[in-house]
Amino acid sequence: MNAKPWMPRRKTRRVWVGSVAVGGGAPISVQSMTKTDTRDVRATVAQIGRLEAEGCEIVRVAVPDREAAEALASIKKKSGLPVIADIHFDYRLALAALKAGVDGLRLNPGNIGSRDKVREVVRAAKERSVPIRIGVNSGSLEKDLLAKCGGRATAGAMAESALRHVRILEDLDFRLIKISLKASDIRRTAAAYRLLAGRVDYPFHAGITEAGGLRTGSVKSAAGLAVLLSEGLADTIRVSLTAPPEDEVRTAYQILGALDFRRRGPVIVSCPTCGRAEVDVLAVAAEVEKRLAGLDSPLTVAVMGCTVNGPGEAREADIGLACGRGKAAIFKRGKLVRQVSERAIVREFLKEVFKLAGERPHGKS
Repeated sequence: MNAKPWMPRRKTRRVWVGSVAVGGGAPISVQSMTKTDTRDVRATVAQIGRLEAEGCEIVRVAVPDREAAEALASIKKKSGLPVIADIHFDYRLALAALKAGVDGLRLNPGNIGSRDKVREVVRAAKERSVPIRIGVNSGSLEKDLLAKCGGRATAGAMAESALRHVRILEDLDFRLIKISLKASDIRRTAAAYRLLAGRVDYPFHAGITEAGGLRTGSVKSAAGLAVLLSEGLADTIRVSLTAPPEDEVRTAYQILGALDFRRRGPVIVSCPTCGRAEVDVLAVAAEVEKRLAGLDSPLTVAVMGCTVNGPGEAREADIGLACGRGKAAIFKRGKLVRQVSERAIVREFLKEVFKLAGERPHGKS
């Protein structure tokens, strides 16, 4: 029986954030947000560099005040990634960010001032072909929408809020728009995206907001994004974690890889172990995963621990290890390459992995 395929990607307009295409059938892009003080140019640029090394494709920076806005020109000049300015309440910060050369704005036009002020921002963004992301968050909905829904930030209220902001921009003949609808729970987030999907053709920025720390947030983000991605409701994603932003990017790629949307770096298939294991598979798998953390090649790497499922899983992977008593078999592209002693398992297996990837081992062997 064939597995049921994911739903087709929703058809949307395409916008460009710097050199990165979002929507219109472009690959699902991965983004994050710096967690430094934007006024500290050196720290912010250094963090952007680390994000770029992890494969981040778009970066957002907070712009809470004039000093942060003034730092944007230097940050943009030194950044290897397209930069989005995160703006709230003050239209002058948006104008300053555009003047500094940012590649995108994250703002809600309904909360940055009068219509004339919004018009001024829209004119400047349009002149520069800079897209605006409308970002609806369940924690900051308009008071009248909350009152209408009995004080609850429902999925319907979130979608209605997004449409309000969209209409403001459309009335000013601006359509370089992306939209996000984020709550900290999966059901409401997914419901909001579904409600809006049939109403607009703008690309969606997807994620579960305030998801939590590295472990719990990664689980919640994976669960939520699996729903949105499988239903074709995501064009660019951010995993929001109370953790370093580099972890957000790694987790995002792990989610995309697990769902076969995009691959960056190896996918590790490893045995959970049981009483049949005759080698310390936990230690072997942990060391292999650690040593392959910097590998870009999208290989499937299996580390298996017994003769029941081990050989089969190892053969199905690009490269696999099937452990037995005192030794292990290495399979490459479905064929047995050689057997190695227990003492040399990790060293010899990694040699074969890096040989297949066409890269040298990182660090000491």
